[in-house]
Amino acid sequence: MSDTVVDDSPEMPMLRCRGVEMAFGGVPVLKGIDLQLRPGSVTALAGENGAGKSTLMKIASGQYRPTAGAVEVRGQSLPSGNIRAAADLGVAIVPQELASIPELTVYENLFIGRELRTPLRTLDRRAMIAETRTNLAGFGLDVDPRTVMGSLPVGVRQIIEIIKATSRGARVLLLDEPTSAIAEREVARLAEVVRNLRDQGVAVLFTSHKMEEIRAMADRVVVLRDGGLVADADLTTITDDEIVTAMIGRELENLFPELPPHGDEVVLQVTDVVVSPGAAPVTFSVRRGEILGLAGLVGAGRTELLECIYGIRRPLAGTVAVAGSLLRPGDPRSAIGRNVAIVPEDRKGAGAVLSMSVLDNATLPRVAAFSRYGLLADRRRTDAIGTAMSSMNLKSDGLGQRMENLSGGNQQKVVLGRWLTGTVDALLLDEPTRGVDVGARTEIYRIIAELADQGMAVVMASSDMPEILSLSHRALVMRDHTVAGSLTRAELSSADVQDVIFRLASGQEAHTHLILEENAS
Repeated sequence: MSDTVVDDSPEMPMLRCRGVEMAFGGVPVLKGIDLQLRPGSVTALAGENGAGKSTLMKIASGQYRPTAGAVEVRGQSLPSGNIRAAADLGVAIVPQELASIPELTVYENLFIGRELRTPLRTLDRRAMIAETRTNLAGFGLDVDPRTVMGSLPVGVRQIIEIIKATSRGARVLLLDEPTSAIAEREVARLAEVVRNLRDQGVAVLFTSHKMEEIRAMADRVVVLRDGGLVADADLTTITDDEIVTAMIGRELENLFPELPPHGDEVVLQVTDVVVSPGAAPVTFSVRRGEILGLAGLVGAGRTELLECIYGIRRPLAGTVAVAGSLLRPGDPRSAIGRNVAIVPEDRKGAGAVLSMSVLDNATLPRVAAFSRYGLLADRRRTDAIGTAMSSMNLKSDGLGQRMENLSGGNQQKVVLGRWLTGTVDALLLDEPTRGVDVGARTEIYRIIAELADQGMAVVMASSDMPEILSLSHRALVMRDHTVAGSLTRAELSSADVQDVIFRLASGQEAHTHLILEENAS
């Protein structure tokens, strides 16, 4: 630690941004941001993708040097772009992409760079393990400090990163999209950790797209739109609708579109598919224009089922047919040839090549269709992909823009829209709005409903309960890589349906039929 003297008086903000501006390549990203974080407060930073949230956090944590303005930490000026100075002043950031080293143990991650040593200058592993165990217990984690970090769930690793920050004296904690990749039960544990830090006087700033998480964890909300600060309010004084309106700059009348009617023709038929050893066979059909939701807890097997249908994963048994034609197991080319499309859960890792342009990403699934004698037909693919992206209402600087420079919602539009350059009979969606802000979600929901209305059979796996309830004609609840229950459109509209789904997903299905019967009466 440096010898910097900080002001820890209760009236002094833990962190203050004064007129912070930021531009990349002459394009303004932040416009004169004034923000204060008080001791013992939890502030939610909301805004659409591209509003400037992550940029502001990186400036506050010393990663970026602002174009103009200044940051003060506990009364001291933060040297621009100085990560070490921010850490010395007690500022820590837990990024969306966790910075832990998965090959090292928990205690090694906690003490990396500040290892404890014996009088003989060797590593004092016993002391580090003991201190790590104490720190973990203080946050309610029953984890062996010698556990390899990469073997733990993402939510637990995230809390360990928070423990690492606070154990090094962090008094300002910045959490960038802390719930984007963790299970619902881990969100509840994270909320408890955040509240405990608040009670200890730590100032917490976190970003989130979900209103229920903002309400559960924050005392106050700050909203950015197009790089400007447009709202700063105590959560007791502002409604969810007002927050959303501030984020997107317009009233959000209906988040979900009206579901179009579906036809009777069976397009996708899954018969006795066994996803994993010991799992019961899965059988279901999806009709033309129907949206079938897949609900369940993390690890229930939804992604694995979609991968078996598409051929990314080879099922242990069973068949998949599209429009009456059997697909070859474990062969994605067979699925593409039978007009099956997929939008994977991991958009950045499996759905897109971020270093490539919109045009090249949109070409990937149908390279053969845009090639002649081994050469790409640029005019033909540009026209087809341009039309598809226009139907997606893609917001970009053109088809030549790199994917990594698009917002999350627009990246998802590219991953979805690239299939529209040809015929699609069955569309598989795995967490279609993960990491997408509320404004872009409305557009994606509209697109999904329109694609179903055009005759596609849609299978949508989602951990977002409102998506399952509002965007599905029917829903299957999965547990242990098989189907634990099925719900009709009428049942999805019942008052206690969320309790029903949870009971099915967690193995408590004994009472679900009683609940459904009560709602029907």
